[in-house]
Amino acid sequence: LPKSAKILVMSHNIRRFLTIAFTLLSLSILTTAQQNKVQKETTMKATGTFEVKSTPVAAEENVGDPLIGRLALDKQFSGSLTGKSKGQMLGFQGETPGTGGYVAMEMVNGTLDGKKGSFALQHIGTMGDGKFDLNISVVPGSGTGELKGISGKMAIIIEGGKHSYVFVYSLPTAKPKQ
Repeated sequence: LPKSAKILVMSHNIRRFLTIAFTLLSLSILTTAQQNKVQKETTMKATGTFEVKSTPVAAEENVGDPLIGRLALDKQFSGSLTGKSKGQMLGFQGETPGTGGYVAMEMVNGTLDGKKGSFALQHIGTMGDGKFDLNISVVPGSGTGELKGISGKMAIIIEGGKHSYVFVYSLPTAKPKQ
């Protein structure tokens, strides 16, 4: 091959090598960043009871429909979760007995399995035909203190007029110091 052709081939090979090297370096940086971003979580199960006080809140003029009721919530938790929560609920009861729905937000402050902090719970519930569908989830990003990064779902059980909960939650595991 003439000298100019050899230089051209060598130039092409260098570009190809640099492209491959750059791609591998980029993938390595991306993978490391993703590994650092992913935190291992520990899943736990908390159980206990709670007392709830709900107080009707007067309708505000020109806000919503008067058929949608509003309640202030005040809870006291005991068991694996000890503490208090305050929140608000909006609810609607259908014309047919036993039908309706509600949404609620509450801020829980206390100690969960020895960890202190707070987090918000979001409720969405409906009832009809003798069936209840209730979804209570931790609001992402709402955890504070030792409960920062918490996620999970809570189930409420009402038997004999008493309230209990089962709370399945996860917390990020602390990264080991290097």
